[in-house]
Amino acid sequence: MPSSIAPGPRLTRLAQTLPATVPFVGPEAQERAMGHPFTARLGANENVFGPSPKAIAAMEKAASEIWMYGDPESHDLRHALAAHHGVKPENIMVGEGIDGLLGYLARLTVEEGDSVVTSEGAYPTFNYHVAGFGGTLVKLPYHDDREDLPALLDKAAETGAKLVYFANPDNPMASYTPGADITVQLDRIPDGTLLALDEAYVEFAPAEAVPEIDINDPRVIRFRTFSKAYGMAGARVGYALAAEPLITAFHKIRNHFGMNRAAQAGALAALADQPYLAQTIADVAHAREEITRIAAANGLKALPSATNFVAIDCGAGAELAGQLLKELVARGIFVRMPFAAPGNRCIRLSCGRPRDLAAFEAALPEALAAARDAVG
Repeated sequence: MPSSIAPGPRLTRLAQTLPATVPFVGPEAQERAMGHPFTARLGANENVFGPSPKAIAAMEKAASEIWMYGDPESHDLRHALAAHHGVKPENIMVGEGIDGLLGYLARLTVEEGDSVVTSEGAYPTFNYHVAGFGGTLVKLPYHDDREDLPALLDKAAETGAKLVYFANPDNPMASYTPGADITVQLDRIPDGTLLALDEAYVEFAPAEAVPEIDINDPRVIRFRTFSKAYGMAGARVGYALAAEPLITAFHKIRNHFGMNRAAQAGALAALADQPYLAQTIADVAHAREEITRIAAANGLKALPSATNFVAIDCGAGAELAGQLLKELVARGIFVRMPFAAPGNRCIRLSCGRPRDLAAFEAALPEALAAARDAVG
């Protein structure tokens, strides 16, 4: 008998080849699997100090107006960001976090078979978007716990890459490249290659980490976010800075009503509250010092950090780091670890509040002993 079940959707050939996966397993999924919440949520590079109270108030006020779509031009926020950075609004594109903007960038520039250069172990969501549009990822190793921009550009020239992804400061190692070292590499960007400079953590970094790049330079697009220093990861607000023709191109393919109305209001208020941002940066710096102290007290080494998280070298390779992660999670401490060498010798810990770090400090000795016993 013929089947009464209708055929399924006709996916593209590319979609049929892709895994049904996401770049990260969220802490909520882990909590559901465990049957209880984490004591300390320190694994997702979230800013647990949270957003400015003024941003919260603005979002609460906007909640009563949530029946309206958000402004599809993000007019007020784009103009405020332009004034903040000393550029024109036409140089700013607001989107659903850096993740969303990277997806739009891939859609704009990557076709099946195009080469894209990145670092092995760098931000996997970028790779996810490139794969989703059929790009061919070319990955290079880190050098001294940093992404190697000269090597990335050499590979771009060799492969004819459309994009080069470079994060500064870096995730997952928390290192940074001095901005002057980036600037001197700009003339080595091959013709037809675009440097995607991810600066998600730049507010936490020393001033010397920020390169001076002409906003009209067509070879570079920079990404910033309200998810990290501004403490609004759940609101999904990011923005790109680039020459006007590239920003204009985003209007061809972006989701024009993708920006939440309350999120726009919150980001606008957060940007205006620079004193709160300064306090958050100070709180994060203190937490980095605490994490460094706790690591050293347990015979581990915290790597220098220019972000709101710290990579802790476990000193014995990926096996011990992976087991320590499992032991900490079992004790209610949510952490993550880099998935590729050389970072996979580390666990990665967000800068938490005093109570979060106290919970980590209490759990670490027992978790470390159990991990060492397990790996022999």
